[in-house]
Amino acid sequence: MNLHTITLTLAGFLCCVSNLNAADKAPDILFIFADDQAFSTIHALGNDEIETPNLDRLVKRGTTFTRAYNMGSWSGAVCVASRHMLNTGLYVWKAKQAADRLGGRKKGQKTGNNPYPNFQKKGWMWSQLMAKAGYDTYFTGKWHVKAKADEIFKVSRNIRPGMPNQTPEGYNRPIDGKPDVWSPYDKKFEGFWKGGRHWSEIVADDAEEYLKMAKASDNPFFMYIAFNAAHDPRQAPKEFVDKYPLDKVAVPKNFLPEYPWNEEMNSGRKLRDERLAPFPRTEHAIKVNRQEYYALITHMDVQIGRILKALDDSGRADNTWIFFTADHGLAIGEHGLMGKQNMFEHSLRVPMMVVGPGVAKDKRIDTRVYLQDVMPTSLELAGATIPEHVQFQSLRPLLDGKTDSARDAIYGAYLKGQRAVVVGDFKLILYPKAKKALLFNVKADPHEMKDILSQNKEQAKQLFARLLGLQKETGDTFDLKAVFPEL
Repeated sequence: MNLHTITLTLAGFLCCVSNLNAADKAPDILFIFADDQAFSTIHALGNDEIETPNLDRLVKRGTTFTRAYNMGSWSGAVCVASRHMLNTGLYVWKAKQAADRLGGRKKGQKTGNNPYPNFQKKGWMWSQLMAKAGYDTYFTGKWHVKAKADEIFKVSRNIRPGMPNQTPEGYNRPIDGKPDVWSPYDKKFEGFWKGGRHWSEIVADDAEEYLKMAKASDNPFFMYIAFNAAHDPRQAPKEFVDKYPLDKVAVPKNFLPEYPWNEEMNSGRKLRDERLAPFPRTEHAIKVNRQEYYALITHMDVQIGRILKALDDSGRADNTWIFFTADHGLAIGEHGLMGKQNMFEHSLRVPMMVVGPGVAKDKRIDTRVYLQDVMPTSLELAGATIPEHVQFQSLRPLLDGKTDSARDAIYGAYLKGQRAVVVGDFKLILYPKAKKALLFNVKADPHEMKDILSQNKEQAKQLFARLLGLQKETGDTFDLKAVFPEL
């Protein structure tokens, strides 16, 4: 064997060792989290009205779960429930019990039969589990979880409350025929502008700095990058609002002046989210709110582009899994509603894209999942211990084309005013206070405009039976059979 052959053989051996080490190295996890972003607000997924070039890049670079759901909430602030589920791994009503423990027992407070310890003290929060697996953990942005972010992440900055401060002028607007006293780009109204720099830009600032810090570390990273956008107040620089002239903004197909069961379903005229636009809803008011919603999302998209560039510049992109999702959606005029406190697709469903080594590019998966499935997925990727209490499921089998573990049903709830179940193409929605049941074929009727219960009572009974089973899994003790004996 001559020297040239030996050199080539050695080079090939070293290359193989290098590739083996890269394959064995734990992947980095970049979790980008939006607030109040409906599944229908991404250009690449079918919305021609909106500009989202960087979210479109994620769609093209990875796999999109087109039917990702949030379970609902025990609170008008749906994000509180969504984020506690995400960070504890528990289904909604069990997550409430864990959240009650995280908050600490108040003087004289009875704990009843609460089965959970304090997750933070146990080291069971998502970030703590990742840290135990050897990850450097970073956080910035919206938290809204009772655990202390600055105690459970290695690095945390600009920990934000549930929403930027809203002002009285931001409600009940705009009123047709009257001047609008509020402006999305006038910084005197503070909100996202409080402190002088838009909060979405600060999130991107922090993420860029974190990626520089991670580049200097030998440890894998877990970054939880949480925008307050696209929550109200829907504020963005003027050039982004100008991208959406009102004559180019459509009124939703399922627009209503007011939803007939809004009070009975605990989403009535006094609910904060619903007070943002005047009653009855007008097409003009809805178009203005959607204009500002789109502008805020497009502005956030630019910041996501900055984060993706910083990841590329860090040299760690090839071994990074990127997850993008939101905690729930918004109605903004659909069904006459404004908020997320309902069981319709526009509020239960969210965008969810996954990009990573070996993940199929530009692929859609229609299997129904929960957005909180991101948590056990990342733990599996990290080789972390997944506690027995975690109820959400890893997305890895679905990403690998295995559907035998797919859920057969999706559960939804809001306070005691609403329950829902989705099985196959059908969704059953219940309003116990009104003793009202609705059945929709969400495939044939994606805007949920035609109640077909009267023609499909047997189908409704089957869904109701499945819902009763899901109640046990989620810790829901509400007696639906007493309210709906006919089902």
